[in-house]
Amino acid sequence: MTAQLDVRAGPPARTGEEPTGWLTVCTVERLLPGRGAAALVGDVQVALFRLADGSLHAVGNIDPFTGAGVVSRGLVGDRAGEPTVASPIHKQVFALRDGRCLDDENVSLPAFAVRVVGGNVQVGIR
Repeated sequence: MTAQLDVRAGPPARTGEEPTGWLTVCTVERLLPGRGAAALVGDVQVALFRLADGSLHAVGNIDPFTGAGVVSRGLVGDRAGEPTVASPIHKQVFALRDGRCLDDENVSLPAFAVRVVGGNVQVGIR
């Protein structure tokens, strides 16, 4: 089951952007390996993923092909060693590291800075 968290802050910082702050959204234990969870960061829906190797990823939760907030419910996997999530609606596959759609080079999800501090998952904000 996907955990829906509601937190208020500024917009999330994109991967590669230097965050001006960090927002704690949940504990690491709340994120089940191989499953997603949705969090509202400011006005942006973020899909958080904890992989079996313990790595964390945060991408936009809005499927760009349908406009539905469902990416956190997608199927986690990999393609040629690249960690991925497949949208649960039409199964387009997105790279979790940078949000690229691996099925259509003209489409992507935003990817956000994420870290763990003291057992808490934090999303970078700006």
